Amino acid sequence: MHIHLDLVGGISGDMFIGALLDCFPERKERLPEIMEAAGFADLVDLQHEVTGDGILTGTHFKVMAGAQAEGHDHRHYSDIRQKITDSSLDDATKRVALGIFQLIAEAEAKIHGKDIDQVAFHEVGAWDSIADIVCAASLISSIGVSSWSVSRLPLGRGQVKTAHGRLPVPAPATSLLLEGFDFFDDGIEGERITPTGAAILKYLDPAPGIPEGANLKCSGYGFGTRKFPGISNVLRLLVFNRVQSGGWDSDQVLQLEFEVDDQTPEELAVALEKIRAMEGVIDVIQAAVFAKKGRQSTTIRVLARPEIEQLLTEYCFNVTSTLGIRHQLTARSILRRSQFTINHEGKDYRVKVATRPGGLTAKVEMDDLLVDTDIRQLLEGLALEKFRETDE
Repeated sequence: MHIHLDLVGGISGDMFIGALLDCFPERKERLPEIMEAAGFADLVDLQHEVTGDGILTGTHFKVMAGAQAEGHDHRHYSDIRQKITDSSLDDATKRVALGIFQLIAEAEAKIHGKDIDQVAFHEVGAWDSIADIVCAASLISSIGVSSWSVSRLPLGRGQVKTAHGRLPVPAPATSLLLEGFDFFDDGIEGERITPTGAAILKYLDPAPGIPEGANLKCSGYGFGTRKFPGISNVLRLLVFNRVQSGGWDSDQVLQLEFEVDDQTPEELAVALEKIRAMEGVIDVIQAAVFAKKGRQSTTIRVLARPEIEQLLTEYCFNVTSTLGIRHQLTARSILRRSQFTINHEGKDYRVKVATRPGGLTAKVEMDDLLVDTDIRQLLEGLALEKFRETDE
């Protein structure tokens, strides 16, 4: 399953949960159990209702502070972390909730120049906001989503009132969490993305576009509290089923291309090895070509994950002499593969088994073979046998 987040009005913790519940209403009944397991049952009151604005209809979710809540005083990150860790929540929900809180704490620590364990949450430290994140974590971990994507994010304008005083929109923590995301400015005043919404997006690490081979299953709308002129203040959620044809997987990769004609072969080789070593780079390919003025040049093609586009482009400009880089998002089909280690006469060899439309193939890693090429067929045969045993 793939989920695409369309930030029509923006995103907050409430809007994210509301949109998920609008598509998966059967999950509503389990949320009070989550609060019980987290130890928040007497501290918060969960409310969700079908609502509309005359244009769209969706779900408005709200966590209200309960009668036993301690008010909205600040809480330290270390205290929240300990409470979640010691709770009866399932491990998957704990992992997601702790991951989201850590992202917020890291952002706050950087902004205020503090150690992460000294960070005190204000708005996010209130019981209702803590419960927001726990509810979101439970839904993220339980609905079985294999991938996420997101539209461009609305920037918002003006100022927002916080415990630290009035701050510009997006708030500093929100801005830090959303570095690397694409924004647009529609001219509408107000906060469009809350720190909780930003942390959820950061944790999900969504791709910028919907993958190939997906058909739409359902859509849902999570309503925010504020009213904006001319648009519905909703987070639209599109749920897709992944449709695979031919037994292979599909995704999108970033392709950067450029030419170099004024860098020595030694310098270029070192530069390309540095690019190849970057996290998120899939492959680097080079070929000799003749360019302008009959110069012998090298054309470079870099394949990478889409989310590192800006960082990768900057790095290519810094380590090569190119003056221009072409960008393209391209669809990719990937054969499913498994890797096995075959021990032969006391030495381990890595063998990759690929599932092709015409059957299975196996190939030994050449780095492991060295001069032992005479045993290649034996090792590949053993790997195929091992794959068939595990597949059964």
